[in-house]
Amino acid sequence: MTKTIFFDTYAIIEVLKFNKNYQNYLDYEIVTTKLNLFELYYKLFREKGEIVAKTALQKYSNCILDFDNNVIEEAAKMRFMFKKQDMSMVDCIGYIKAKQLGIKFLTGDKQFEFLPDVEFVK
Repeated sequence: MTKTIFFDTYAIIEVLKFNKNYQNYLDYEIVTTKLNLFELYYKLFREKGEIVAKTALQKYSNCILDFDNNVIEEAAKMRFMFKKQDMSMVDCIGYIKAKQLGIKFLTGDKQFEFLPDVEFVK
């Protein structure tokens, strides 16, 4: 049985950069949100151009999960609670969605390093 893990934008970018620390997670079923793919596309478009951005978008577009109002509410509360850590809205939504699904949240963002159910990888 394949394990499922939530990839935040940081994690997807590290995979695309062939970071060896992320290779073990390629055996997992990857899930993310459209917001993460927006961030991914924007970053790649800005740094690598449209072809690279479109290719990545197509590669990960089948990994998208939707989220409901409960995720929005809980993510907003989380962002407010951790406002000194400057957590992004997108990351808070992803983290709460992963918690809702009972899966790990994969990231290298230092703001999430010590939270429960986070796979923190640099």
